[in-house]
Amino acid sequence: MNKEQTERYSRHINLADIGTEGQQKLLDSTALIVGLGGLGSPVAMYLAAAGVGHLILADFDVVELSNLQRQVAHKTASIGELKTHSAKATCLALNPDLKIDTVDEVLDEDSLHDLISSCDIVVDGSDNFPTRFAVNQACVKHKVPLVSGAAIRFDGQVSVFCGHDPDLPCYRCLYGGDSESADTCAQTGVLSPIVGIIGTIQAAEVIKVLAGFGRPLTGRLLLLDGLSMEWNNIALRKNPKCTVCSTQI
Repeated sequence: MNKEQTERYSRHINLADIGTEGQQKLLDSTALIVGLGGLGSPVAMYLAAAGVGHLILADFDVVELSNLQRQVAHKTASIGELKTHSAKATCLALNPDLKIDTVDEVLDEDSLHDLISSCDIVVDGSDNFPTRFAVNQACVKHKVPLVSGAAIRFDGQVSVFCGHDPDLPCYRCLYGGDSESADTCAQTGVLSPIVGIIGTIQAAEVIKVLAGFGRPLTGRLLLLDGLSMEWNNIALRKNPKCTVCSTQI
């Protein structure tokens, strides 16, 4: 690290669990963020500020006025702009000492595998099960950790799925059916700070995994009831009949 980087990341470096070595790991890492909406916005901003050296931002959607209530990486002036481009500009304004690539198209199986094979970690901020399942399958195949989050109405959840450990569950172990449908914020609404809380926790989990400290949320599901502001921590078990991780060990 140069002098400017040492100053920029000094509050991380001062943490014994991170230090210079851990910060260098962040700088040397590549993180893919799928979805630059309510969850992906705080994830991207905090990972940029924290110095994750290479961010890949994936989203095919454009900024709309209704997004601005919660998608804090975007501004009123960004309406009509691709979310990836808007988020990239925000992240570079926070920290120009980064490499940021954008993927502005719908991710299919082939493109997901190509992207994830070159990443150190993946963050899922999407809002539909088909995308979540496809991202999980690619992460399991390439043994890449996945930080998963979801938020709706007043509730949220976060977990970390560690693709390289055959004894731990994957996302499919949690949702094993083939035809789940997910409510969306457009249908049911969401309290704006809830996505910020969940996205910020996702960012913290990414930093823990990449820098190698603490106890990530692997094998656990953290649930937030925002109406009562209560947290629950549920142990997750591997499904021995999982259609993804039980066949790819």
